Amino acid sequence: MNTETLKVGQRGTVVIPVGLRKEYGLEEGTLLVAEPRPEGILLRPAVALSVEIYTPERKAQFLLNNAITAEEYAWALNEVKKLGLNPENIPHERSGHF
Repeated sequence: MNTETLKVGQRGTVVIPVGLRKEYGLEEGTLLVAEPRPEGILLRPAVALSVEIYTPERKAQFLLNNAITAEEYAWALNEVKKLGLNPENIPHERSGHF
């Protein structure tokens, strides 16, 4: 394992040598986590996951499409109404089991 010397620049910038960037697949824009350790600072790639924000209509679709029994469907209808929506206006498929 080769060691590299880095220099902290203005505003705390650090340039990671090209060999290390290639070896670890670090491209421009890669997010890193700086983790304090007793022996120094550990830099490691961060995992960024996109988050989907569900609209009330999308929530209603989930509720209605996932009902398996007649009782669950009735419960889902009630929950959709609590969201202030008309279940008849929500595109969904009723299970053929009830």
